[in-house]
Amino acid sequence: MTFDIDQLSLTLNRKPLFQPLTVHLEPGDIATVMGPSGSGKSTLLAAISGTLPPMFELSGDIRLNRQSLLSVPIEHRQVGILFQDDLLFPHLNVYQNLVFALPSGLNRDQQRERIASALGSAGLASYEQRDVATLSGGQRARISLLRTLLAEPRLILLDEPFSKLDQHLRGQFRDWVFGRIIELGIPALMVTHDPADRPEHGQLIELETPYA
Repeated sequence: MTFDIDQLSLTLNRKPLFQPLTVHLEPGDIATVMGPSGSGKSTLLAAISGTLPPMFELSGDIRLNRQSLLSVPIEHRQVGILFQDDLLFPHLNVYQNLVFALPSGLNRDQQRERIASALGSAGLASYEQRDVATLSGGQRARISLLRTLLAEPRLILLDEPFSKLDQHLRGQFRDWVFGRIIELGIPALMVTHDPADRPEHGQLIELETPYA
């Protein structure tokens, strides 16, 4: 699965947010997007995911596996997003939170098998019935990523995913997230303010506003 941004420009009131952007990612590539506040980082993710507010104008193209996403409805883009907040449902246990993400058509045994396998891969075996309120910050973060991955996305967007974790957890979780993305061969685009979050050999995309 490849991901391409081709001469993408986003404008608000006829003013471009950043210089035209071109990016190419191969399966498992993790690119880091950085730039000052207001440079359009979150707006770029919105354009990719299909949630761009109508006040913005877009030119250029966004392609996943050589197919343009621009006319694809948000629910069919298969773009997963991991935010800095885990956004778990507080009234549901771990299993119930994860089962929401699974593709339709699986029977209950298949659902249980996939969730058990995912939890095992994250070092959280037998956590199915745990109340999410009893989980640590690092555990909640891992559950949140598992929910994103169980939906079988073709592209992952990471929006400041490590910023709320303490330094010890941050490094551990970052390495685990990158390892899972590379293992599954999913291209990923990460927005962060912290240069330490950038993968060692990952592509760096610096947004520059023409009117800074």
